[in-house]
Amino acid sequence: MNLVVLGLNHNSAPVEIREKLSISSAKLGEHLSTLKERVPEAREEVILSTCNRVEIYALVSDIKKGIASLKKFMADYHELDVATLENYTYVYALEEAVEHLFKVSSSLDSMVVGEPQILGQVKSAYKAARELSVTGTVLNNLFERSFSVAKRIRTETGIAENAVSVSYAAVELARKIFGDLSGKTTLLIGAGEMIELALKHLVAQGVKTVLVANRTYERAVELATKFNGEAVHFDHLHEELKRCDIVISSTGAPHFVVRKELAAQVIAERANRPMFFIDIAVPRDIEPSVNEIDNCYVYDIDDLKSVVESNLAERAKEARKAEEIIRGEVAQFLSWLDHLEVAPTITELRAKADAIRVMEMEKTVKRLTSISDKDKETLDKMTAAIVNKILHAPVVNLKKHAETDDGHSYIQALRNLFELEK
Repeated sequence: MNLVVLGLNHNSAPVEIREKLSISSAKLGEHLSTLKERVPEAREEVILSTCNRVEIYALVSDIKKGIASLKKFMADYHELDVATLENYTYVYALEEAVEHLFKVSSSLDSMVVGEPQILGQVKSAYKAARELSVTGTVLNNLFERSFSVAKRIRTETGIAENAVSVSYAAVELARKIFGDLSGKTTLLIGAGEMIELALKHLVAQGVKTVLVANRTYERAVELATKFNGEAVHFDHLHEELKRCDIVISSTGAPHFVVRKELAAQVIAERANRPMFFIDIAVPRDIEPSVNEIDNCYVYDIDDLKSVVESNLAERAKEARKAEEIIRGEVAQFLSWLDHLEVAPTITELRAKADAIRVMEMEKTVKRLTSISDKDKETLDKMTAAIVNKILHAPVVNLKKHAETDDGHSYIQALRNLFELEK
């Protein structure tokens, strides 16, 4: 079996493509079940969907066929053609797939290197897959190992020092625009983790007037109380927007929360005082055309890239340390995987060879009408000895090469040569 990853992220696809393929947590179970049904060659599977990436981790018998099936599934499910999808996706297999997951979990593949949110998102994705029993020995071990690797990197390197995130970048952008934020009124739409982090950073920057709007008013109250803010009713969004200089939005809504028509009304009622909308949701919450209105300025999640790039240089050295750790951890996992595969491969090889031996011996015995039971026993022992001698060298060499870096290649070559998957 071969581990593969099919995915797209903030580096390979723009936000308008990512939002088309994003999967809400409410629909993740349905997505996993459909994948299992439509791609039977995927023996184990995990789907990771965040605002910056959508990835399928799967265990397949044939890499080429498995990846083709996963691409077709992803394209069909999201009503895209495969050719369009391929413009934005990447594929990893075997060692590269293991290394990729370790980097994702450790936040080395994030828009903001070192941000801690991704590890929780990976854990949630794995938990959802495990609860549906679509993972097995390999992916269970792989994901559990990725959590240990992430913890080790955060402990042994400075990758998480001065931690930043997309939420932090949103507040940093607002600070660069206004300078002093203490006298500005900010509205946060949503009450999830991203909004809570943004709220935390806003308070740290000295913001005094913070409003929180959420479809579940009780959740808005809970979050606002935590940071001495004010909860407002989502249904009164029009009135509340008039009070605000900065709007940061991150909801799970499948449609725009603030449309151009509403923004135009609000800016007129504010006597054209500037408003800054920072949209960190995928799919987007703020209609992009709001940016066409005079004194309305809209920044989406891709715009935040330029804000966070200044932090990357400081973390580059620590990231290199982390990559060294990951290389060692990848080698350990592949060694475990090779040992996991070598024993059943040897068992299957012997079983197939013995089945052929028994079948051919029985054919021969049927043609020998006068053969005695003792002669049958002698013939059985002789043919068994021949098979054992023929298999001795391949088995010994397979065990020896399983200890090396290319052990998996030897195992897979033997399985292909003897058609053990069949």
